Amino acid sequence: MKTWKFGIVGCGLIGTIHAKAIGAIPTAQLVSVCDSDSSKAESLAGQYRCKSFTDVRQMCEKGDVDIITIATPSGLHMEPAVIAAECGKHVLCEKPLDINLERIDAMISAHQKSGTKLGGIFQSRFSEPVGLLKTAIEQGRFGVVTYAGAYVPWWREDKYYNNTWRGTWKLDGGGAIMNQSIHLVDLLCYLMPPVESIKSFAATLGHKQIETEDTAVAVMKFKTGSLGVLYGTTAAYPGQFRRFEISGTKGSVVLTNESFTVWQLEQEMPEDREIREKFSGHKQSGGAANPGDIGFENHKKNILAFLQSLEGSSDFELSGTEARKSVELILKLYADAGRMA
Repeated sequence: MKTWKFGIVGCGLIGTIHAKAIGAIPTAQLVSVCDSDSSKAESLAGQYRCKSFTDVRQMCEKGDVDIITIATPSGLHMEPAVIAAECGKHVLCEKPLDINLERIDAMISAHQKSGTKLGGIFQSRFSEPVGLLKTAIEQGRFGVVTYAGAYVPWWREDKYYNNTWRGTWKLDGGGAIMNQSIHLVDLLCYLMPPVESIKSFAATLGHKQIETEDTAVAVMKFKTGSLGVLYGTTAAYPGQFRRFEISGTKGSVVLTNESFTVWQLEQEMPEDREIREKFSGHKQSGGAANPGDIGFENHKKNILAFLQSLEGSSDFELSGTEARKSVELILKLYADAGRMA
């Protein structure tokens, strides 16, 4: 079997998670890392015994890579993605794909032109509970879906934002919605029909030193007529589990972090009891208060799915076009709330 050689751009917290995920895949090998801060690049390279670079193009040309993963600040995703395409390298990019649609479209266009693949990282899609929920929806087990809700009541201390790119329009592209809540925004895009209309409010309430919102709420109408709610914040001490809810005329499910706190469907099936038993309890906070409190297993699944699409010449379910959807919806929320850069 082919061994896929990876390079990572961005050697901070998320780059480290990428390294762990790549290292857990038998057909993947981390061969190069890149960061504008040479000390960060050298440190991660030392841990994984690979090459370090401070220039993306140089890594693509001399780093012996097939695929690069991008883990830089959000507003710096486009440049390495385009350079990689020009060098004939596939790209798997962290959320959000970038912070505006023009930059995202430039990424998509560059990879279409080069014949390489561009994929997004939204690891929550690859969790087993989300897969079970999607199957139940596709089987029509909810009857008429009437409502979906996404809640991210998280907490970040002031030091999280101090002297950093976080909470800036230029590099974060938004606040609690674009950065922290985007995973559940992606689940709304993945599990529900497209949003037809949105009404939103956003404010900076708990972290006055940042440019972007730390709290936002929105109500949505989906094209099928179903209604929805989105709430995201980093100003809800001490931070609670994120939650995704869906209800219909024949059932309701509440996914709290990685656990089902509600799985009740009118037509009970043999596997339902097992699902409730298997996915109960909370193993970790998932980043509710500590951004480092996330595992790498779902990242591993996300990367594996990308490799399978490359090996089978099939479409990747989180293509650039698909990963674009969450940013498009978030920008509509910001526009309606009057919160744009």
